[in-house]
Amino acid sequence: MEVDSLQLKSIWGKWWEPIRKWFYPAWLAYETLIRFYDYSLSVNSYFTNQQDFIAFYIGDIGAQILNVFCSVSTFALCTIFLTVPACFVLYKFFKAKKLTGTQFENKIKPFF
Repeated sequence: MEVDSLQLKSIWGKWWEPIRKWFYPAWLAYETLIRFYDYSLSVNSYFTNQQDFIAFYIGDIGAQILNVFCSVSTFALCTIFLTVPACFVLYKFFKAKKLTGTQFENKIKPFF
C-alpha cells in the first residue's frame, strides 16, 4: 500500500524529475500557440481574400478593422480557453505525487 503512495522514478533518471513538471507544459504551450497563430493567419487570409465583398457593406477601413479584430480574437480566445488550462492541468499532473490515485497514473508517469 505504501508503495502506491510514492512518486515513481522516471526512466530518464533523477535529473529529469524536477525538469519535467516545467518542460511538458512549456512544450504544450509552444505547440498550441504555434497552431493558434496559424489559425489566426488563416482567418486573416480569409478576410483578405473576401475584403472586396466585405468592404461593400462596411467600407475598406471597416473590413481591415474586422480582419485584425477577428485574427487577434481567434488567437486570444484559443490561448485563454485552451492553452492556459491545459498547461495548468499538465503542470499539476507532474507536480502532484498522486493526483488521480489510479493505476493508469502510476503506469504512465515513469515513461514521462
